Amino acid sequence: MQSHKIVIYQVLPRLFGNRTANNIQNGSIGENGCGKFNDFTDTALQTIKDAGYTHVWYIGVLAHASITDYTRYGIPEQYPEIIKGNAGSPYSIRDYYDVDPDLAVHVENRMQEFEELVDRTHKAGLKVIIDFVPNHLARNYRSVNKPAGIEDFGEHDDPSVAFSPQNNFYYLPGEALHLQIAPAKLTHARYHEEPAKVTGNDCFTNNPTQYDWYETVKLNYGVDYLNGRQTYFSPVPDTWKKMKDILLFWAAKQIDGFRCDMAEMVPLEFWRWVVPQIKEQYPGLLFIAEIYNPSGYRDFLADTVFDYLYDKVGLYDVLRDVSCGYRPASDITFTLNNVGDIQHKMLNFMENHDEQRLASDYFLKSGDKGIAAMVLTSCLNVNPVMIYFGQELGERGMDEEGYSGKNGRTTIFDYWSVDTVRRWNNGGKWNDELLTVEEKRLQQFYSKLIKSCHNERALSQGLFYDLMPANYDNPDFDSTKQFAFLRSDKKELIVVVVNFDNHAKEVSIHIPPHAYAFFELNHLQGGKARPLFSGDGAELFFSPQGSLKVTLGAHSGEAYKISSL
Repeated sequence: MQSHKIVIYQVLPRLFGNRTANNIQNGSIGENGCGKFNDFTDTALQTIKDAGYTHVWYIGVLAHASITDYTRYGIPEQYPEIIKGNAGSPYSIRDYYDVDPDLAVHVENRMQEFEELVDRTHKAGLKVIIDFVPNHLARNYRSVNKPAGIEDFGEHDDPSVAFSPQNNFYYLPGEALHLQIAPAKLTHARYHEEPAKVTGNDCFTNNPTQYDWYETVKLNYGVDYLNGRQTYFSPVPDTWKKMKDILLFWAAKQIDGFRCDMAEMVPLEFWRWVVPQIKEQYPGLLFIAEIYNPSGYRDFLADTVFDYLYDKVGLYDVLRDVSCGYRPASDITFTLNNVGDIQHKMLNFMENHDEQRLASDYFLKSGDKGIAAMVLTSCLNVNPVMIYFGQELGERGMDEEGYSGKNGRTTIFDYWSVDTVRRWNNGGKWNDELLTVEEKRLQQFYSKLIKSCHNERALSQGLFYDLMPANYDNPDFDSTKQFAFLRSDKKELIVVVVNFDNHAKEVSIHIPPHAYAFFELNHLQGGKARPLFSGDGAELFFSPQGSLKVTLGAHSGEAYKISSL
């Protein structure tokens, strides 16, 4: 078992190091600037490491379609009508064997600059995660950087048939692509596709709408979707082989893990085939699946195909509702029971690049109000936790950047900078000189929370015990607004309690005798409790009957380390 909890800092390099303060809506890279690989300096990475993170997930590393012209570097011309925003989606890959030129100081040396970033990250004591995007690629995909002997996607396809097991794409023979997007984008449209390829979100029409993944095309893994989803996995489909080569190419760059985009849209049989082969050459490489179908969780974890899975439709969705007051806190118990014995394999988060910011007007309106959810998310089990850059500063995500409107999300489609992160950057100093008092306090809290998850063995390695059933009839505990649980490695015992109420509350948590017996810690009944997160560290005493009385601020949480008198 790992001695430290995995805590991932997810970051979009395009925005992270960008110091341009006066951004223009729909601005170009020349107008709004762009962060670079080199902005992750030794100082920046050491600051991330010192905050307690173990891994950095760099999103948008792979070369993706954007409107910026790099043809002078031998990069194929791009077409604005099949690109979302000016910077483009990081998940519309135009060359699996290249890194995004936007992120390079010297475009001609872009791969070297990425490799140097990997090296700097490792020297800072952090591990590197990048995206693997297997389900779809950019409509105008063409690799000019693939190694010798590697064939391009679609190079030998037969586009006269809708489906062939050895085709890389699905086709709509006899039909040209017609995009249903804003007329402004089509005014000077030059991109032509005939026959049309099937769109990335399984859209089998030549008329994808603006709500489809119209900028991407679906990859063919040997599943005939229009004929009862019949599968053709023997002989091994060509797409499988090409994807294995791509994974091996990036693994050789000494990265430490892949976050696999929309993993459930790719046949499980492919993952069962490819992951063991990659891990045979690169033991310890992490595979994290973005997955939203709970019925498939155990299949994706079986035989250690994936190390961890997204817990979005479970814990995230429920905590969002509980934090907003839409559901009782007691529903968390049922959510945890749904994943049961695999909870330790779920990646927990309260923000990522797809979701609205905690502090946005569409969620909690303040980063402080996300503390209860983050305490629970982080302390619940031994599984990994992820924090999206700026979350720890209370970033609101309320900019109207361009393609990404004012929606409470930080754009992944536009050239932009993030106010809180830009001030934290402070000209490359990466300090708190320009942060507000509230931002400093929240950043310090996140760091204390993360470090506690590492330093306290009960949190990093211990078992979970739900205290809610023992407190449903407790008149001094509101199970609609509070949640409590124990963590212990059978040597140390920690009580975690969170308050989702809009008001401070004094609560009494009953710890039943069975809990002490379960952890073989009967000697701790009627002891004292020391808070791990609050500044004063004052000890509390509780009765032999196991009632711990605490006062919790609104939307807050605390972990109490129990010791004998």
